Amino acid sequence: MKKYTFTLIMILIGIGLQAQENRNKTIINAALHGWEYEIKAGINLGGTSPLPFPVEIRSIDGYNPTLSITIEGNMTKWLGAEKKWGIVTGVRLENKGMCTKATVKNYNMEIIGYDGNRLKGNWTGGVRTKVQNSYITIPVLMAYQLSTRTILKAGPYFSYLMDGNFNGHVYEGYLRENNPTGDKINFNNGAIATYDFSSDLRKFQWGVQAGIDWKAFKHLKVHADLNWGLNDIFNKDFKTITFDMYAIYLNVGFGYAF
Repeated sequence: MKKYTFTLIMILIGIGLQAQENRNKTIINAALHGWEYEIKAGINLGGTSPLPFPVEIRSIDGYNPTLSITIEGNMTKWLGAEKKWGIVTGVRLENKGMCTKATVKNYNMEIIGYDGNRLKGNWTGGVRTKVQNSYITIPVLMAYQLSTRTILKAGPYFSYLMDGNFNGHVYEGYLRENNPTGDKINFNNGAIATYDFSSDLRKFQWGVQAGIDWKAFKHLKVHADLNWGLNDIFNKDFKTITFDMYAIYLNVGFGYAF
């Protein structure tokens, strides 16, 4: 029995070594033809913001970037004999989120009232917003090898919203129903009213990405990438928020290059 067990272990080790050898040959062959592969992990820091800030938002009273994790696998095709320029693409799974508190005046809003009915109008007072969106993103970037350790990248990205939340509540203020001179509904002494615009989020979003990779060791890289959304995160027919909102995030993390 021991003899058979030992034989089985040796066979498994041999298969593992052969698989490793084949993988190494594949990676070496890909590198010789100008291909490079890597996996990356990081966090997104930033927020979803109007640009420029509208007059309705009088102050930002609090901000929490929340934990927004990214996981990415990409490949680079280096061009020419010198391999200075390349094309980068891949797939990124990412979260983009934030929590904010703001003081607003005559801010267009649709809230859920005490009785569960929806009320539309102009809100003056405090607003707390929570955004937590999950995307699958495909970047298409040009890369320039500044040195043996440093790579610059820039280009567009395209995202599909897999799961989205944009909600919060209003507090310590009042709502003017329908217009700035409508009936006044007060929310004071700890009273709040909630809102939820999650179903109005746009499924397809796109923007530009620019960043830098720095090779700390032979296989280990660190990176920083700015992702700037260029279309409104809400559907075109969504009119409750009267200004466009853009996802602007800095992604920082590390990667392993094969």
